[in-house]
Amino acid sequence: MKKEIYIFIFLFCFAGLAVAGDMPVMDTVTSAPGITIETAVDRAEIYIGDLIKYRLTIIHDSNIILTPPPIGANLGAFDVKDYQTDETAKLEDGRIKIESRFTLTTFTTGDYIIPPIPIKFMLRDSTVKYLVSEPTPIKVKSLLAESADTADIRDIKGPIDFKAGRELYYYLGAGLLVAIGIASYLYWKYGKSKMQISEPVDLRKPWEIAFEALAILKEKNYPTDGQTKQFYIELTEIIRAYLGRIYVIPALDMTTEEFLGCIIEKDISEELYGRLKLFLNYSDLVKFAKLTPEAMKINSDFEEAVTIVETIRQTEMTKIAKPMAEFSRSNNGRQNV
Repeated sequence: MKKEIYIFIFLFCFAGLAVAGDMPVMDTVTSAPGITIETAVDRAEIYIGDLIKYRLTIIHDSNIILTPPPIGANLGAFDVKDYQTDETAKLEDGRIKIESRFTLTTFTTGDYIIPPIPIKFMLRDSTVKYLVSEPTPIKVKSLLAESADTADIRDIKGPIDFKAGRELYYYLGAGLLVAIGIASYLYWKYGKSKMQISEPVDLRKPWEIAFEALAILKEKNYPTDGQTKQFYIELTEIIRAYLGRIYVIPALDMTTEEFLGCIIEKDISEELYGRLKLFLNYSDLVKFAKLTPEAMKINSDFEEAVTIVETIRQTEMTKIAKPMAEFSRSNNGRQNV
């Protein structure tokens, strides 16, 4: 009965979003032939800060086209501390098994739910549906409550009394803040627009711009200062901007899913596309799901970004060199005649 309630709430929310955005409602089902979803946790009760191993397993027939759930999918009140890349295996009966593993934690007590995750898939007749996973209840307990220690409970502090005779300073401070706000707005409206108009266009090759940006990012030492999230934000923006210049697409205005759907239609190898997808999906976990990677992983992701830039540079240089070689052979042929 609980499952039906959660699914009803999930459908109601998505239906409301669809109506608000004038979009069609998703065709969501609780079961479908040829595909199953299983969820599991290593324990249903934890204390604050404990780690939970959460596993999502999808098994489907080979004739079903599956879109895996986006990395950083809504996992409720839980923070993602670690994520293992989707493992795909072919079973003896020909079906395909995809398994994702998450390490979760939370720092607030109460009864929580790891919410259902919608899995998009396409049947042989091109019908698109969404299959919803089981919601998983988790109880988070407090060690303090069990030990009956109430030493942390304190009386509410009284209101702060401001000394008389300082009203003038308060008025001056408020007026100064208003003046700063107005000046900032005028600068943003007029000064910034003039700067944008006069800003020169960077005529360098896209890879020259990307390599310079990567070198500057490395010098900032964000991970050393504990700013890992900012490091991944700027790192992925460099790669997106680089590919946007190469393939002439608004890469910085797209979500990761939209960007990958657009880039796969370009002249890019399947192997490079797979590496780019893993790189961006893992970066989204750091940016949006509070994943904290180790120093070795941060360094390897930076080197992966450099490799992506260089691989595409070599591909583009080959494209440029090919017509030039053909033009040179054509001119030699005319001279011989």
